Amino acid sequence: MKLDPILSKALRFARKKNYDAAIRTLEVEANRYYGSFTYYYILGLAYLHSKIFGVALTYLRLAAEQKMRDPNTLLALAALYLNHGDTDKAVDLYLEVQSLDATNKIAKAALKTIKKHPGPEDISVWIDSGKLHTLFPPFPRADIPRKELIRAALGAAAAICIVFGIVVLARVLTPNREERPLPIGITLEQAELDNPLQLGGSHRFVLTRSQVLDEFAEAQRLFIAHRDEAARVRLNRILESNASEPVKNRARLLIEYMETPGFDTLIDRFSYSEVIREPFLFRGCHVIWRGMATNIDIGHNHTSFDFLVGFDTRRILEGIVHVHFDFAIPINPEHPVEILGRVIPVSGERDTGIMLEGIALHQAALLERAR
Repeated sequence: MKLDPILSKALRFARKKNYDAAIRTLEVEANRYYGSFTYYYILGLAYLHSKIFGVALTYLRLAAEQKMRDPNTLLALAALYLNHGDTDKAVDLYLEVQSLDATNKIAKAALKTIKKHPGPEDISVWIDSGKLHTLFPPFPRADIPRKELIRAALGAAAAICIVFGIVVLARVLTPNREERPLPIGITLEQAELDNPLQLGGSHRFVLTRSQVLDEFAEAQRLFIAHRDEAARVRLNRILESNASEPVKNRARLLIEYMETPGFDTLIDRFSYSEVIREPFLFRGCHVIWRGMATNIDIGHNHTSFDFLVGFDTRRILEGIVHVHFDFAIPINPEHPVEILGRVIPVSGERDTGIMLEGIALHQAALLERAR
């Protein structure tokens, strides 16, 4: 079946091993294919074959956010972990691939290779011999499903709206999902319902009995509806309040069951101004903000920079937030960047600020590769 013209062109380059051309073809189309699994997978695989492993990891993680159990994406991520020397993570992914596809030849060959070269030095010698590419998954050959094209179109529309400062509800872009049940042990017991408050102590929020119970009930309702970030705000209020310790323990347990969202699955989006007013209410919440990166520091396994929030239009600077990723990724300081990150309150001498733990990053134009 025929792919759409742009992806088809990139694949033709990739199959001819002209990975540079494939990357150039796709990178400029980031807005068009916002949220597209196929786009992220092809671009990530092109970077993987080009041995630009940091950028490959970024795009393949984005692909995995769209399809968490896609065998080929898991194979590509496993190859990256293997190259990094993290054999345990690689083995876990290969075993997961086998659980999805018991006859997968690449996973079988990879596990056999790891067994034959068990030590870090042995597997490093094998990788240095130039054989890692034998464990790379294939480029796709089938057409993009209709729903994939619809998602890409919706993503492009969302990106255009963001550029012009129009707020688009993420729920419009998020597929309807069935309600999920509450995990075992989350419901408050009678003793906790009768005595939801603790006496004494210093707290950021002082709540009444009914307020504690209402906040917890609302958090449960939001969790069931897959609105984890909104639920987390309610639970954070409880954790920073005079609620009893048993109720707080239930709140902490519910937080443990929450999922990490993707760019296209984050429903409740909080602005910088909301978060900076009450940082502890948004502890651990995921946000998506646009801006510019400055003071960039890229290491072997980390990337950090100061994020100029809202300055993507170079007109209004909402604030400056330090961002840290636990993997290397090139960033072009001349182009706007969109970040999915986790809020971490940071106490200063005068007040409390925030930093972001980076989860994923979008940028239409990345730095050119070093030769």
